Amino acid sequence: MGTIVVIGSINMDVVSHVEHHPLPGETIHGTNTGNFPGGKGANQAVAAARSGASVTMLGAVGEDAFGQALKDSLAASGVGIHAVLTKTGTSGLAFIAVNAEGENTIILSAGANGQLMEADIEAARAEWTGASAILLQNEIPWETTRFVLEQASAAGVRVFLNPAPALKLPQDVFPWIDTIIVNETEAQIVTGIAVSGADSSEQAADALIGLGVRAAIVTLGEKGCFYKDKVGERVGMPAFRVEPKDTTAAGDTFIGAFAAEQASGAGIEQSLRFAAAASAIAVTKEGAQASIPAKADTLAFLQERA
Repeated sequence: MGTIVVIGSINMDVVSHVEHHPLPGETIHGTNTGNFPGGKGANQAVAAARSGASVTMLGAVGEDAFGQALKDSLAASGVGIHAVLTKTGTSGLAFIAVNAEGENTIILSAGANGQLMEADIEAARAEWTGASAILLQNEIPWETTRFVLEQASAAGVRVFLNPAPALKLPQDVFPWIDTIIVNETEAQIVTGIAVSGADSSEQAADALIGLGVRAAIVTLGEKGCFYKDKVGERVGMPAFRVEPKDTTAAGDTFIGAFAAEQASGAGIEQSLRFAAAASAIAVTKEGAQASIPAKADTLAFLQERA
């Protein structure tokens, strides 16, 4: 199994629980506010590492007290942190409100993530040119993400892109993407197709493949996920039924777990089922990285539902 390199964000999540999300101008009381290491890049790195992969994180933290805590959290999960840079200023922050149903709203403050530049990626070229795969998101500057896509494609390195937060991607980047992973909202923003179930998720996947990606995964929350690729393989995977507590890192857990299973040589269906199980476990626990299961826990979960 080769190393998975995650290039992306590292945040401290400030999480408050609320009965309901506030309306514009409304002030409400929050409960159980706490700090949890997060960031889409770091979450995916932790998920991949806890799912058995060898993982290196390439990102940035600030000079504040959160910076070392964020690196320590990654290292404790087995993620290599030698390529994590320290930038002037604050670490990335995410202000998260979780309602009684477990749904969240998130406000991002980029901090050091916004200072991860093309020159940083170039300086760390030796870290990622030999990787089995690169995981990318949209919480670092787009110019940096685009540079990684182009350079990784030229080097023959597979890239898994999760364009979140979503934006309308330039059409020339799609052929540089091996696998794109989007939820319903991201799929609609990227393709213009409203996604609500199996038929529309396949339409979105077809559109993405038509734009040049090798494979597309559309995640549908409690409705499961749908996979399709250029050679015609298509898999619909139902979600596992659980009682959600906090959905903050569900998508990141799915992506990291899927990439880890793929890196181990597993097939698409097995990888999707493993990822679905890992994300199901994650939503039953509070926090981002704190909710991500170890591989043994995911395998036990699957055995119980065999």
